[in-house]
Amino acid sequence: MVVFPPAKINLGLSIIAKRNDDYHDVETVMIPIPFVDILEIIPSESFEFHSSGIAIPSDSKDNLCVKAFELIRQKHNIPNVYMHLRKQIPMGAGLGGGSSDAAYVLKTLNELFELHLSFETLEEYAAQLGSDCPFFIQTIPQLAKGRGEVLTSIPLTLHSYYLVLLNPGIHVGTKDAYAGVIPQVKENSILDSVQQEVNTWQEYLVNDFEKSVFFQFPEIAKLKENLLQNGAIYAAMSGSGSSVFGIYKNKPEIPSSLSDFVVFQGFFEA
Repeated sequence: MVVFPPAKINLGLSIIAKRNDDYHDVETVMIPIPFVDILEIIPSESFEFHSSGIAIPSDSKDNLCVKAFELIRQKHNIPNVYMHLRKQIPMGAGLGGGSSDAAYVLKTLNELFELHLSFETLEEYAAQLGSDCPFFIQTIPQLAKGRGEVLTSIPLTLHSYYLVLLNPGIHVGTKDAYAGVIPQVKENSILDSVQQEVNTWQEYLVNDFEKSVFFQFPEIAKLKENLLQNGAIYAAMSGSGSSVFGIYKNKPEIPSSLSDFVVFQGFFEA
């Protein structure tokens, strides 16, 4: 069985408060984008995990795909599988690629072995793997709160808009992203802001990580500014970085200064 785990982008990200469990309460809207990894899973006599494309750490014990398989096997006693991941979504880039891969392992095993697990159960399992993982169980636009695992679907479509996604090849660690961030409740919620016209987002829809990350990596800030100068009606960093994206009303001409950083461009899917 072959599936295509998608990346996501964040439309705004508010860091509300520091929690007692060393996590933070956040508020963000996440939407899937048509930029994917490729994952194949088939039954096998012994468990095997292989990858190609972008190199990933070789220690399989820390691989979220392997952890997802082990979680399902522990709970439902499934047989071994052969798993191959073609990695195309950059890592440490705020695009949720690893979380998406893990969630799609859960979903694919559920279908492959006819476990009949509900979305709610799969999201519960996914939350044990990572804060972003539950989002990818349904992969529809959702408001995320708590650590990012408290999800509410929202009516949002950007299918008539064009997306340009840039990645400078910088790995931004979560600890680095949180450095210098002061949690606070905003006057305008992310949900209120994202429900306004897209051409108002630049004024109201803010990613709180940008201040900290842009200070440490000014080249990322420059990419965002270049997208706005190139005609994007909204540009932002996704998640904790380092990817930045621009949303356009029409397909833009990409200047040579940005072309080397483009990892995806195309219209949003309906």
